[in-house]
Amino acid sequence: MKLEILSIVAFLTSACAFAPNAAPAKTTALNGEKVPCFGATPLLGKEPIFIGENYWDKLTSEYGSAETGKYIRAAELKHGRAAMLGTVGYAFHKLGFTLNNISPHSFLSVTQGVQFEDLAAVNPVEAFAKIPAEGITQMFAAIAMVEIYELTHRQGKLVEDSRIAPGLEAGGLTGDIGWNPLGIEVTDRRRLSELQNGRAAMFCISAWIANDMYPGAYPLPLPW
Repeated sequence: MKLEILSIVAFLTSACAFAPNAAPAKTTALNGEKVPCFGATPLLGKEPIFIGENYWDKLTSEYGSAETGKYIRAAELKHGRAAMLGTVGYAFHKLGFTLNNISPHSFLSVTQGVQFEDLAAVNPVEAFAKIPAEGITQMFAAIAMVEIYELTHRQGKLVEDSRIAPGLEAGGLTGDIGWNPLGIEVTDRRRLSELQNGRAAMFCISAWIANDMYPGAYPLPLPW
């Protein structure tokens, strides 16, 4: 619950994404010093706007520290990535790129009698509800493996000589798991692009799910 609350605060206050190559932030808690934040929103003016700067300052200087900011940044970055994946999957379903059209197998679960065409016939929210518990467990296990990897690794290496897992230390959770197979250079522009697309995706997936669960709940007409 704590992670969800902080992630919502991060989303509303336009918190920052984590940069793997950035200098480590100061760790002194409640020091009253302003903690810099990357990720201000470029809107109409020349200077980007940091929405919710007062709340960021309170969370990182008055109520917490720079490490609190790291935690909020990681929450926003992770939720943005999850939302981008969810939005793409949602769009695939809506456009008809479903497994019943590309899979050589017709059944998602033979034991439960669930076919891919059954899922394609309903909206994504209803399709998710039809997935057997075993399938949900597999998805949860895959996500847990990624989270455990971040908890136990630092800079891509397993930490074995520490009594406390790196991810459980102050500022240990950053959203960076050191996975960059294409060797893409991490620049500020790319970091900001990922952050902005993640924010847009969180809006998009929330509106799409609300519209499918409660038709007419979203005030603007959606294409599907």
